[in-house]
Amino acid sequence: MQKLSEAEWKVMEVLWSGESFGLGEVVSSLQDSTHWSANTVSTYLTRMAKKNLVFISPTKPHRYSSILSKDDALKQERDILLNKMYKGSVSDLVAAFLKDSTISEKEKEYLSKLLDDMEV
Repeated sequence: MQKLSEAEWKVMEVLWSGESFGLGEVVSSLQDSTHWSANTVSTYLTRMAKKNLVFISPTKPHRYSSILSKDDALKQERDILLNKMYKGSVSDLVAAFLKDSTISEKEKEYLSKLLDDMEV
């Protein structure tokens, strides 16, 4: 699977927020953050459909929905980061985040429970 571009992420965030959208709804949702025209959004949606990220209904007016789930996209991004920056080492990744960040007591308890619950 191909990494999503920043623009594709913006489009997908809209599509992940509901079941299906008309072009005007997608354009309207993106307008404040991107100022993209309807033509630009339509081009992105068409390209993303060719990548099998977006479904375009065959009926008119077209409705657009995501094929790629947000969970799958996030997993893909985590895998890319993990493999590129930490050579696949989850412990190195977690250690780097913990070393450079402060976490609350609640977050510590959550992480501890996650590790305890893992079947390692």
